[in-house]
Amino acid sequence: MTPENSLSPGTVDASALALIPAPRTLTAAAAGPYPLGYRTPLTAGPGTEGVARWLRATLGPPTGLPLPEGDGTGTSAGDGSGRGSTGQGIVLELDDALAPEGYRLAVEANAVRLTGGTAAGVFRGAQTLRQLLGPDAFRRAPLAPGRTWEVPPVVVEDEPRFGWRGMMLDVCRHFLPKDDVLRYLDLLAAHKLNVFHFHLTDDQGWRIEIKRYPRLTEVGSWRSRTKYGHRASELWDETPYGGFYTQEDIREIVAYAAERHIRVVPEIDIPGHSQAAISAYPELGNTDVVDTTALSVWDTWGVNPNVLAPTDDTLRFFEGVLEEVLELFPAEISPFVHMGGDECPKDQWKESPLAQARIAELGVKDEDGLQSWFIRHFDAWLTARGRRLIGWDEILEGGLAEGAAVSSWRGYGGGIAAAEAGHDVVMCPEQQVYLDHRQDGGPDEPMPIGYVRTLENVYRFEPVPPGLSEEAARHILGTQANVWTEVMQNRARVDYQVFPRLAAFAEVAWSALPAPADRDFAAFDARMRAAHYARLDALGVDYRPPGGPYPRQQRPGILGRPLEGEPPVV
Repeated sequence: MTPENSLSPGTVDASALALIPAPRTLTAAAAGPYPLGYRTPLTAGPGTEGVARWLRATLGPPTGLPLPEGDGTGTSAGDGSGRGSTGQGIVLELDDALAPEGYRLAVEANAVRLTGGTAAGVFRGAQTLRQLLGPDAFRRAPLAPGRTWEVPPVVVEDEPRFGWRGMMLDVCRHFLPKDDVLRYLDLLAAHKLNVFHFHLTDDQGWRIEIKRYPRLTEVGSWRSRTKYGHRASELWDETPYGGFYTQEDIREIVAYAAERHIRVVPEIDIPGHSQAAISAYPELGNTDVVDTTALSVWDTWGVNPNVLAPTDDTLRFFEGVLEEVLELFPAEISPFVHMGGDECPKDQWKESPLAQARIAELGVKDEDGLQSWFIRHFDAWLTARGRRLIGWDEILEGGLAEGAAVSSWRGYGGGIAAAEAGHDVVMCPEQQVYLDHRQDGGPDEPMPIGYVRTLENVYRFEPVPPGLSEEAARHILGTQANVWTEVMQNRARVDYQVFPRLAAFAEVAWSALPAPADRDFAAFDARMRAAHYARLDALGVDYRPPGGPYPRQQRPGILGRPLEGEPPVV
């Protein structure tokens, strides 16, 4: 059920109907609008105290209301002033009869009652409450001090379709400072997304401080120049480029995510996409076939031939890395650790006497088996420490460790094979939900990459492929959109590629939608135009306008790699 069909026309202001993602049910409340005033209390039941802190910190600046602590029987703004009547204000509470992330938001005569199955459910409902107050509730200061704020007379009952609703952000190709990462956590939370996949290492930069290996950031986080545009472009930015997060930064990011009930999945990519690490510690590379001391942090894009050497010393090195990673990303926030495993060319291993001897020693069939050995080792290592390994679908090649999960990026195929074999899967096919792909086929799209994936295309994405057995379908943990930043030099470019499409993706991940062909995109688009673009404006998001990019968002003459036609379903 979508909001447009849940209430009679005219019952509530249109902006209250424009909830994104769409809730399971939205009905009219018996009581009228509930006004909020200066003395309206906010009562936090046991287990909801963190959500109450977030609500005060978030709604206080735009509304000017303090939302003082209440006990459920304090004063409320019966006349809009907050000074004239008694009631319960905003009440937060838990009810374990609801789904863990489920919630019920009900406007009653003397209260706005928000109940969740867990604190996470209450927090998801708090996002709905913020939307119900209108786009100005997303600002950082009041536009009209003293204005009346009211919650429209609705009852919302809601819970998510998938438990994994995520976005992957690549900060290796182009670095986002810590404050920009915190901002993206807020944007994920505003769309009821609950997983932040943090891509921290790659050929073009190592972005996380590891104290026992300081050269990873001293050397590995900086490159001498950067390709401008697609890798076939002749343009270069000759400015040295880099950056990394200190361990204190990482702890802050993780704590900030936890307050918003977002899991963080750190990614340490092995055995490919490792040139930044090899440039810092040349012994990690295949020294018997290439002079690894001559390697520097990579300055262009694509699949890099320089991969890790299959040695015990390499294993010990990355165990040391992971020991610090696990300390920075506690299990309750980061039960999964992503080990990459994608795009690992085997040419150096084929030429390396050491690698060939290792294949013989291990008794594996070939170089694919060698990659599987890498992944299996760290799967067992992480499992022994109470974590789970997840990797890109190439980790299926050569055999997958029993407990490992798969991020299916090359299409549906890897995810289908993994799910049918009993492995958990996150669906993120590049043909559908890679948000670095262009949003339109027109000539004004900046640095156009990949297939055209419009707002409507993303809205019609279906994470569970047809024909999957019922048992295999239970292994689909959920879905995520991936944001690779080769052609996104700064926050504004990331915003342009991600929004508004992330709003459509969030509804796919959260809401119980019909089959793709039956989805009411016109109704979704109407909700976007009624309120959600205004919310994004209030949040300062530099999204792609519905009518096409502004001149400042275009990048004329910068080579991309557009692919024509409909993407294949593979």
